[in-house]
Amino acid sequence: MSTNASQGDSISVLTDEDLNRLELTTIKYYLHESNPANGLVRDKTDKSAPASIAAVGLAMSAIPILVERGVVAREFAPELVLKRLRFFRDSPHGPEVDATGYKGFYYHFLDMKSGKRVWNCELSTIDSAFLFAGMLTCAAYFDADTPEEKELRELAIELYSRADWQWALNGGSALCHGWHPESGFIPHYWKGYDEALLLYILGLGSPSFPLSE
Repeated sequence: MSTNASQGDSISVLTDEDLNRLELTTIKYYLHESNPANGLVRDKTDKSAPASIAAVGLAMSAIPILVERGVVAREFAPELVLKRLRFFRDSPHGPEVDATGYKGFYYHFLDMKSGKRVWNCELSTIDSAFLFAGMLTCAAYFDADTPEEKELRELAIELYSRADWQWALNGGSALCHGWHPESGFIPHYWKGYDEALLLYILGLGSPSFPLSE
């Protein structure tokens, strides 16, 4: 992999060692900043920081790498995913201001221990998308016919299927950035070519509340 900033600049080549170091740093973050009881992951290394649902999704997407790199044995790895999936399955879900999620989506920031909404944050469609993508990555990777891997796949699809993408349109043609229980939908919508690509792919593929073509 190389980058060439401008004519005359030297070419910087990323070596396998560079990539391995970056990968190791990333994996260590997810291991160090995760609550072992529920699998929630801090938004940043500040000890007062809450969990971010996007960080949880990215942490789950790193688990197949842990297995492939031999950091975690495959027989034990599904439990790292299952404790997160079970947490979101069992967490309080509804219009209450201190719930974990609503309409199948989840609040951007959650308390690291209780998993309830903090900072009066928004119910985030894009951060929920990163969470679902992590779940589905693991569902695709863990394809063995064991009780743990079977439960993992079933739970990932169940949680993904809960998200009401049609509700998230708020009567329009684009997905809303989010929603607050105190004031309703945020006046911003996902339009253009950006991280919303993931959002719309997941919305179009929903087995329960798909977006229209």
